[in-house]
Amino acid sequence: MEERRRLPEVLRLEDWWAVWFGLLIIIAAVVGLVHKVPKIGKWADNPLDVFLLIKDGEVIGNIIIPIIFLWLGLGILTAIGVIVMEGKFIRYFGGYTVIFLLSIISIIISHQRQINAIGLEYAFWALAIGLLISNTIGTPKWLLSGAKTEMFIKTGLVLLGAEIIFDKILQLGAPGLFVAWLVTPIVVIFMFVFGTRFLKMGSKALVIMIAAATSVCGVSAAIATCAAVRGKKEELTLTVGMSLIFTVAMMILMPVVILSIHLDKIIGAAWMGGTIDATGAVVAAGAALGPEAEKVAAVVKMIQNILIGIIAFFVAVYWTAKIERDPLGPKPSLAEIWHRFPKFIVGFLGASLLFSFLLIPTMGNEIAEKNILGNVTVNLRGWLFCLAFVSIGLEANFREMAKQLVGGKPIILYIVGQSFNLVLTLIAAYLAFGGILFDRPI
Repeated sequence: MEERRRLPEVLRLEDWWAVWFGLLIIIAAVVGLVHKVPKIGKWADNPLDVFLLIKDGEVIGNIIIPIIFLWLGLGILTAIGVIVMEGKFIRYFGGYTVIFLLSIISIIISHQRQINAIGLEYAFWALAIGLLISNTIGTPKWLLSGAKTEMFIKTGLVLLGAEIIFDKILQLGAPGLFVAWLVTPIVVIFMFVFGTRFLKMGSKALVIMIAAATSVCGVSAAIATCAAVRGKKEELTLTVGMSLIFTVAMMILMPVVILSIHLDKIIGAAWMGGTIDATGAVVAAGAALGPEAEKVAAVVKMIQNILIGIIAFFVAVYWTAKIERDPLGPKPSLAEIWHRFPKFIVGFLGASLLFSFLLIPTMGNEIAEKNILGNVTVNLRGWLFCLAFVSIGLEANFREMAKQLVGGKPIILYIVGQSFNLVLTLIAAYLAFGGILFDRPI
């Protein structure tokens, strides 16, 4: 144990291991060691249909062997970090294996066609399965050894950075930046002030997590912010749960509202891109308005996703300089701020820059975007997120979560903050995409 404490920070912290894992995965995809990550299909009546490979209506194979290789490869890769950090392998790999199986179950449930049409994606079911186990029979300690929530989600966030391509951001230019970057910090500040001063919520960490989830991109922003403030697992679970529930509701209702009031579809798409929390839900909602609207909604959300790292950075600085600073002590140094900063953000931004300015220009869109991103990193990010959501549920306790809900203040904060976000983003979308401040990009 003493030897591990003497390890350099880049080998001792999960944040850095997330960066190394993300980098190794990208390198493996670039050099061709990993060609494709299996993706579970849809089903109607027989859940086993998800494992079949179907082409032109005929079954040509299955994905069972690729899933086994995925389980083994991802398990060994992450186990390297666990062994270096903790010196444990068997307990981790055993717990990881069960969590991987629970992840498969949650994805299968979410891919049933009727359930999928409602918008209840794998994140909801993964969290629900984990919560069901932890709050009924209880989560065994050996299983918790495999519940590396932060390691899974942070590695997934590094891979998410690869999907933020600057050429796509430039397609919308100033209008997209106006909607995504002007409103978001205003909503974060408004919600933090409202939660701490008006609602007088006891946990400022919970307030900032809810504010980040509401204004940026839901779960990913909540986890990044939680790392910056070192929030409690129960607070993160509560934030994630609220975000998932309201995301489904907004994904279903916003296209209906836009169509019923005959709002310009491009303005409506920008509105949804700036307010619906999850990227997948944004794309689904945008598709309901047509292909052009889907593109606008997705790019606005992509532009907003860049703020995950920026918001986490400023929150870390503010927490170090104001919230947790000893008023009688010296001002925090740059070293202390760097110590607080979520290091996986370095990987998140680095992956974006790598794909935007090196891989796509040199390899071309066909290889870099369709083969590497489409077949490997995007699918693997989904698996990592699913593992993380199961882990969050397994670590959470309803009694501890209920303490955070006393007086319903977190729910009030979310509803008031999201309402403010909806109004402000609609105004920004109208000004930016309605031909008022800028020429319409589409």
